[in-house]
Amino acid sequence: MLQELSVKNFAIISSLQLEFQMGMTVLTGETGAGKSIIIDAMSLLTGGRGSSDYIRQGASKCTLEGLFTMPKNQELYNLLHELGIEMDEESIVIQRDISTSGKNVCRVNGRIINIANLRKVGEFLVDIHGQNEHQELMQSEKHLGMLDDFGGKELLKIKERYEELYSEYRMIEKKVRNRQKNEKEFAQRMDMLQFQSDEIASAELVLGEEEQLIEERNKLGNFQKIADALATSYEAVNGESESSLDKIGYAMNELLSIETLDPEYKAISEAFQNSYYLLQEASGDLSRHIDSLELDENRLNEVETRLELIRQMKRKYGESIESILDYYQEITRELADADFLEGRTGELESLLVEKRNQVIENGLKLRTIRKKIAKKLEKNILRELKELYMERTVFDIRFTELAEEQITEEGLDQVEFYITTNPGEPLKPLVRVASGGELSRVMLALKTIFSKSQGITSIVFDEVDTGVSGRVAQAIADKIYQISENSQVLCITHLPQVAAVADYQYFIEKEIIGERTETKVRRLNQDERVAEIARMLSGSEITKLTIEHAKELLNMAGNERKSR
Repeated sequence: MLQELSVKNFAIISSLQLEFQMGMTVLTGETGAGKSIIIDAMSLLTGGRGSSDYIRQGASKCTLEGLFTMPKNQELYNLLHELGIEMDEESIVIQRDISTSGKNVCRVNGRIINIANLRKVGEFLVDIHGQNEHQELMQSEKHLGMLDDFGGKELLKIKERYEELYSEYRMIEKKVRNRQKNEKEFAQRMDMLQFQSDEIASAELVLGEEEQLIEERNKLGNFQKIADALATSYEAVNGESESSLDKIGYAMNELLSIETLDPEYKAISEAFQNSYYLLQEASGDLSRHIDSLELDENRLNEVETRLELIRQMKRKYGESIESILDYYQEITRELADADFLEGRTGELESLLVEKRNQVIENGLKLRTIRKKIAKKLEKNILRELKELYMERTVFDIRFTELAEEQITEEGLDQVEFYITTNPGEPLKPLVRVASGGELSRVMLALKTIFSKSQGITSIVFDEVDTGVSGRVAQAIADKIYQISENSQVLCITHLPQVAAVADYQYFIEKEIIGERTETKVRRLNQDERVAEIARMLSGSEITKLTIEHAKELLNMAGNERKSR
């Protein structure tokens, strides 16, 4: 349930903090006082569509925050875990900021989430019921979803299996159609891929090959320069006349004869020894390289030709040999799949027929369970409508079987609610014959039924009692209170009968503060409730009679609660 609601700089509310209890709470006040603003705030807090238009004039952003009791619902726990939200077993905190730039920042227990995920979380916490839900009742395509909601777990497993089979069926059907529709394009693409595959394969590319070829080309292209440098260097070190190596050897021997006489001579002697042996080793390396040098002009041409091939392949298929080989693997797989599918065209068509038969078989099972549930829902609705003074109503849930090519992921049927409220009159679609007051009662009957099974923690009714009066108004009041026995109920109302049965009543009014209009909300005590209900009964002029009538309504409601 909703424990606390905090609103800042929202519409004509500068700052407001409300606490709510379990049971039934009504929000009353003059028309235009801002009652619906409270509901708008709750809607935004649970993922409703928002915009910068909600921000109070002169403010840079509005902030909404709600503290909810954590429902004992495993699906909600799984969702929060999936979103990485830390959970408190007792409560959940939602905050939403809307800035003038249109940016929305939503947080659940301090973690930022997007609006779509906020809406998913909000569906477990609050069910806001108002004119939009009347509209849903007036859309026949929504009736199937309402029936399925009533079916609950009894229906869910069969429906999930049907949806799984239907998805597989459509996937196979898409493959078959693509093959039939694009056979020419498909063949052309396969020819192109085969050519590319053959060209890359014939190139026999090897990772690291290009770098090695470039190095080899540099050596072959600079053969004379390398040969001259090696020969000159070797001659300088090991010439026929007295060589550099011999001279360093003479110096080394002379220093060896005096190195024991002084530590500094020893250091110099060791330096000459190291130099002599290093130079001797380098001389040997020079000799080996000179002996191995051989100019192969044909090899240089081969290297240049190979590098040019690699360049062309890179221009066509990738920036490097590695990316070319990756592309080769990709098209090889596609060609293999194409060969596989080409051999499976007949098999796919057979599989499509088999899968369609499975869809129809499971759709028929779904139809059977839905019709069973529909009978149960019809009885429940008629029972609730009887308590709302529509005891002579006939309510029927009708199924229209779809042609095979019309079946959808919802099933093999369309469902529509039919009703007649006048004896002797034929049943007609609810969307065409129900009045506003009748729609309110049908909707309230559905809500009463669903509140017992769905476990929503808070239900909000936004002026659902429009268009009714007298004993019907009292019946609606009793029905809303009945719902509050299973869920927390918040209700905006203009009916004194509804206000009287509530456990708690808040009064919403406008005030002019510093030439600015602000909405204020305060909880009424018993005497204030009497005065407010009297105002609702008579309008602006409150008489002793309306005061007595208001007290009577409150007393009757109190006695009714005690008798439950």
